[in-house]
Amino acid sequence: MDAIIRESCESDGAAISDLAIAAFGESEGPVISALIEDLAADSTARPMLSLVATIDNSVVGHILFTNAVIRQSSGSVSAAQNQGIGGRLILEGIVRLKAAVVDLVFVLGYPAFYTRYGFTPAGVLGYQAPYPIPKEHADAWIVQVLRSEVAGTVEARVQCANALDKQEYWQE
Repeated sequence: MDAIIRESCESDGAAISDLAIAAFGESEGPVISALIEDLAADSTARPMLSLVATIDNSVVGHILFTNAVIRQSSGSVSAAQNQGIGGRLILEGIVRLKAAVVDLVFVLGYPAFYTRYGFTPAGVLGYQAPYPIPKEHADAWIVQVLRSEVAGTVEARVQCANALDKQEYWQE
């Protein structure tokens, strides 16, 4: 059965929360669920894109892209940071973000998964995470460049939405 991808709506909140708990387990799931709720209420996370995958009207996947700011001395790029489930959600989100003229998409996640969708190490391009990431996990801070002319044009620290700006989210 093929999943339908659509923008999430307020009525999807409980299903997204249940999905986060199922995906991330009883210890991390509630933290991720609360973070998703915090991001939805965080004005610094906007504009955001929240997509769900549904099968028979049941939510089976979720991805969330939020606003981020590149703190630099010159130049200007727009960015989004995301967290989510499912390759199709990533691909659909990238298509929509390109159409919205977003320059960069950042992820702190599993490199083996996200590199399949065009993400590369962000540090190599000069983009520092909001908080230091231990060297052994540096490859987990990754980016997809949606406009090639901005790649490597700045060295800067990424400032994420306030709800994500907590050091505990950036540590293993």
